Amino acid sequence: MIRIVFLVTGCIATIGSAAAPADDWPMWAGRADRNLVSPQRGLPESWDVEAGTNVKWTASVGTQTFGNPVIADGRVFIGTNNGNPREPDATGDKGVLMCFAERDGSFLWQAVHDKLPNPQDNDWPDVGITSTPAVVGDRVYYVSNDGKLVCADVEGFHDNDNDGPFDSEPRTGRTAADIVWQLDMVNELGVVPLHASASPPLVVDGLVFVVTGNGANPTEGVVPAPKAPSFIAVDAKNGKVVWQDMSPGDRILAGQWSSPAYGVVDGKPMVVFPGGDAWLYAFEPRTGKLIWKFNGRANETAEDGVYESINQLVATPVIHKNRVYIAVGQDPESGDGDGCLWSIDATKTGDISQTGQVWKRERRDFGRSISTVAIADGLLYAVELGGYLQCINVDTGEQYWRHDLMASVWGSPVVADGKVYVINEDGTVHIFAHNKEKKLLAENEMNDASHGTVAIANSTLFIVAGKKLFALNAKP
Repeated sequence: MIRIVFLVTGCIATIGSAAAPADDWPMWAGRADRNLVSPQRGLPESWDVEAGTNVKWTASVGTQTFGNPVIADGRVFIGTNNGNPREPDATGDKGVLMCFAERDGSFLWQAVHDKLPNPQDNDWPDVGITSTPAVVGDRVYYVSNDGKLVCADVEGFHDNDNDGPFDSEPRTGRTAADIVWQLDMVNELGVVPLHASASPPLVVDGLVFVVTGNGANPTEGVVPAPKAPSFIAVDAKNGKVVWQDMSPGDRILAGQWSSPAYGVVDGKPMVVFPGGDAWLYAFEPRTGKLIWKFNGRANETAEDGVYESINQLVATPVIHKNRVYIAVGQDPESGDGDGCLWSIDATKTGDISQTGQVWKRERRDFGRSISTVAIADGLLYAVELGGYLQCINVDTGEQYWRHDLMASVWGSPVVADGKVYVINEDGTVHIFAHNKEKKLLAENEMNDASHGTVAIANSTLFIVAGKKLFALNAKP
């Protein structure tokens, strides 16, 4: 169900191709295929946030942060709430995107967004901006709490220039955001979010891909806007919609809070969107033409179209060597339960719910998950919401080991420097050896709750816990 709205011209096709420095982490998962693996070396294995050991700097964010930091060209961006107001004329419950200097954590500027009119349903109180930004060149892209896809100047107003075409910023001081363009998905596209607009944008070859957040009514379970798009591709230069897809339609189970992934499979570029109907959809990036779709509940028995669970796709798909890997789950407030981790053959076409199955780990072998996997050297690391980290053979699905992290996990594992980093909800960072034999190297306490994932750039770990953003490195 594609509607082509605007054709991309060759003159803008390279916007999203601007390569970030190899040592940066410019988007969710650090890369377009969303595989949480970094080439960084010399990373810390231990630290003490109270004593300051291996702590490069800390910065104050909001009182709750559900997004993750990105690092690009000397700046750190993070979405949060307004629990720690930095502007005297911007107080109360709002969504905030903050920008800090990577060097020392000094505050540079912020974007502030008001709440939607019905926050209990569409923009949950005190959650703030949950979208992890994406940085390409001198532009940062994010989804605001009030359902806007925003493109902003990475310098804010530090360059004393109001980049357009958008020029109606309510604040234009040195610490204010310089918005270049914004697409109001609620008012312009008819999207009705459930609880949050959370998708981390994906920017590739001049296009911004995003899950709109269109959702179901929280009390009745009915989708109020079934014809509103669930997936869109937008011109990165001007914010015009290139194509949109409404495949989940009236079958959306709850919200749509995930993010797309991009990869080249068997020589064919594709962008893979996780739908709120528990289906995974792969499209041609330029046209929005469907390549294949996969039912994330294909392991369940359905009677008269009713499945055993209301599991959906909250995790982000990972594209790796012609396969796609993703786990099913639910809103984390629903708790733990039976899930399924899929390995899918992405070279197929059409409905590949049966033909595309390579392997699966399901039910008691793998619980619900909202986490993205990490794959390196034939090993796949995946986390269950209930707090179990698994190390799995990426080719066969065989489990090598499993570890109880002693608390729920909302974030995802990251592989770097021969280690696996994963944070539980209590704020304990577990560090394992990257190996098919289990070896726990260290446990480091952040001394506050954490719902995120470690970001890695320039030999430094970036972690949000409680009201603080930490930069950690191994000091000589």
